[in-house]
Amino acid sequence: MTIEITNESGVDVDETVLLRLMANNLTELHVSPDAEVAILLVDEGAMEALHVQWMDEPGPTDVLSFPMDELRPGTEEQPTPPGLLGDIVLCPQVAETQAHAAGHSTVDELILLTTHGLLHLLGFDHAEPEEEREMFGLQRELIAAFHVAERRRRA
Repeated sequence: MTIEITNESGVDVDETVLLRLMANNLTELHVSPDAEVAILLVDEGAMEALHVQWMDEPGPTDVLSFPMDELRPGTEEQPTPPGLLGDIVLCPQVAETQAHAAGHSTVDELILLTTHGLLHLLGFDHAEPEEEREMFGLQRELIAAFHVAERRRRA
């Protein structure tokens, strides 16, 4: 799988954590090893411009997703075909503020936001209560699986 990370935010972010997270999530979701995804980290000004342009909402946001090939999660028997998943745009400054308010680290917030963005790339949404339960439940499962993998990696 091709996972490209570009940091234009001016904030030092451990990109290796995001790479491991994305690889783990794509494996858990049975996405083809030939799939491509890009993660772009931007500052608040750039994120605000994207938020206004694409969502017609003021101010910076934490994460935006731009799906490309409309791929969906696969199964062990039938993985997602190769293709371009799309782009996830993160704003570390907004993530840091949210992390502080939630009482956890900025890295943990970026893990949550990256996973959330990936699920949007794969067609998940949270506009309706049923969709929200499904998406946020899967998001929790993926993050928990990543933390288990990280503990094993460090052991």
